[in-house]
Amino acid sequence: MGNRLGGKIALVFGAGSSGPGWGNGKATAVAFAREGAKVVAVDRSLPAAEETRDLILGEGGQCLALPADVTSLASVEEAVRATTAHWGRIDILHNNVGIAEVGGPVETSEDSWDRVLDVNVKGMFLTCKAVLPVMLAQGQGAIINISSIAGIRWLGVPYIAYAASKGAVNQFTRAVALEYAGRGIRVNAILPGLMNTPMIVEPFKKLYGNVEEMIRVRDAMCPMKKMGDAWDVANAAVFLASEEARYITGVLLPVDGGITCQVAAP
Repeated sequence: MGNRLGGKIALVFGAGSSGPGWGNGKATAVAFAREGAKVVAVDRSLPAAEETRDLILGEGGQCLALPADVTSLASVEEAVRATTAHWGRIDILHNNVGIAEVGGPVETSEDSWDRVLDVNVKGMFLTCKAVLPVMLAQGQGAIINISSIAGIRWLGVPYIAYAASKGAVNQFTRAVALEYAGRGIRVNAILPGLMNTPMIVEPFKKLYGNVEEMIRVRDAMCPMKKMGDAWDVANAAVFLASEEARYITGVLLPVDGGITCQVAAP
């Protein structure tokens, strides 16, 4: 336990996990709490948010669990109202919600394209739309958006909607960061590389035949010869949320074991 975020209120969208184990949002919510933040764990699945809440409470932290659909402004606004009613402010907004669906521009259906862009891009627009007025009234805040290196690199997987959405998240992050830089609000993005989290199982296992082969191939692609995990993302999020990053805004931070430094993936 530390105190790098002591006294802060952290609103984490996507704080549950899409499967057994540690997803990025779940690990980040717990990491925030371990550093002294009071956390609001929000997920489309209330039981998933409650699982994260119970982990935090079990470690002696403070956490409120709420359901919300980030594609609905009314749902997002209700989560923001509940947060401010309970704790009076929002110091950290962490946008972790994201989905991936496999398919190139020919194979991807219009419905799939719309679904991925709605969740991955519109969701961040709506959370910022609802939270920024709270942060402006306070005169300070930190927003962290989870993007992906798929927004800046071809990773060998045909998921055109996901790649396009993460490219949009990157520019959305920089635009909001510069608009609010003079008003005490910092906005940064984390770009995870190849990560071993529950999210990768369903979208990608069919491409490799089975989960074990998928992990072997993806580990081999990384310069460090292993994928990262949710705690690598969580640790970066704690830094960007903390006063240690007080002069950092508009940054797209790769957490990727060096893979984007390569000329091309092997």
